[in-house]
Amino acid sequence: MFKNTKTLRTAVTTLAAGALSLGLLTTATGTAQAALVCDGTVSVYGVLADGRLTFSSINPENGNRIKTLIGPDLGFTPKALTALNFNTLLVTSNQGALYRVDVKTNNTTLELADTNPVTRIEASGWTHDKLTYDGFGHLYGTTAAGTLLQYPVTASKPASIAAGKTISEGFVLNTLTSAGKDTIVGTSADGKLLSYKIIGTKWTRQDLRTSAWGGFEQLVTPGGGLYYGVTASKGMYWYKDTNPLNNSGGDIVDHNDDPVDTSGWSQVSLSAVPKTYSCSSESTLGQRIAERAEAEVGSNFGDYDFDHSRAWCAEFGDYIWSSAGVSGTSQLNAAAISFRSYGLTHGTYRTGAPKVGDAVLYDTDHSLTDGEANHINLVVEVSADGKQIRTVGGNESGAVQKSGWFNWDTAASPIGAGPVLAFISPVD
Repeated sequence: MFKNTKTLRTAVTTLAAGALSLGLLTTATGTAQAALVCDGTVSVYGVLADGRLTFSSINPENGNRIKTLIGPDLGFTPKALTALNFNTLLVTSNQGALYRVDVKTNNTTLELADTNPVTRIEASGWTHDKLTYDGFGHLYGTTAAGTLLQYPVTASKPASIAAGKTISEGFVLNTLTSAGKDTIVGTSADGKLLSYKIIGTKWTRQDLRTSAWGGFEQLVTPGGGLYYGVTASKGMYWYKDTNPLNNSGGDIVDHNDDPVDTSGWSQVSLSAVPKTYSCSSESTLGQRIAERAEAEVGSNFGDYDFDHSRAWCAEFGDYIWSSAGVSGTSQLNAAAISFRSYGLTHGTYRTGAPKVGDAVLYDTDHSLTDGEANHINLVVEVSADGKQIRTVGGNESGAVQKSGWFNWDTAASPIGAGPVLAFISPVD
């Protein structure tokens, strides 16, 4: 079984044709997308059943395998592996121990660090059948029974892993990988390609594809909409989401007629180094914020894992900015006034000239220098003359709502929280 979301916010495009003879994905025709600029590398670590480490690099443009290196025996029987970065791996054993593996080089040979290359950091309890790291500080693991757990990773070479928290039960997936910050992707036995966004201890799910993905034993991604699946015959096939920014699988294109390899991928566990391949569109950071904010319209407090049920506007703003890739959001908190501090720190605090993606601060006493603000929401549209804006905010009549057009400079209380006093632009 696998988890299904309470509220599916994004329409799913289904396959238009049957599977190819390989039993894999059929080509999606898709629709025209905004131009994307993609860049980066594809680096895949693996571990063989006999305990030897492997490293492979793949050309992201044509799917050709550039090299595969076989390294030394790790000294234990491996079960699940995930890469934290280019030279640090976490690997579990069949006995439930967790090891950190430090790599010295993967250039022309695969060699481990000269000193303490394999360190057992947890002696027991790591019985996960799959592990994946999102590249942003969260390690995810599933058990054979389908429990999904999240662990904080606070160092590039952790000496230990703090206790995890259970996200949910029922995540019985054939494969597990991470496509970005708190985003995990997996395939189900009945052929679905599923994406889950983890929000605290809650989650939402999108069915990227509804069939033809059940034949994979492993799935990895370096990011940027690239997926590499390994079949029972140990062939690796690659897929490219032509617009990984639109939260839809309808534009995933297969390359089944030109696989990475038709056989040879016999590793018991594989992991792409996270955050090594990315795509950016012609849209600006502000436009990404607006798209994400508008996608949440209609949601209420129960859809999130926020802390303050009666005052969650700032938590919503932080959530949207963070999901859009804004830098420095650790400076924000549940207080609306924290956005003022962010703006002053980054030099983006203004009392006029709104931009799409800006945070807007409101206060009934017409002052933000007293350490409080009544409300914060986000600019999603600006009129050509810059005088009118539309906003999306959380905790507006108990939900996420989009405003009508209003004159930000003259409206007395357009959202019911006092006048507009400031705009704060995010930093990419």
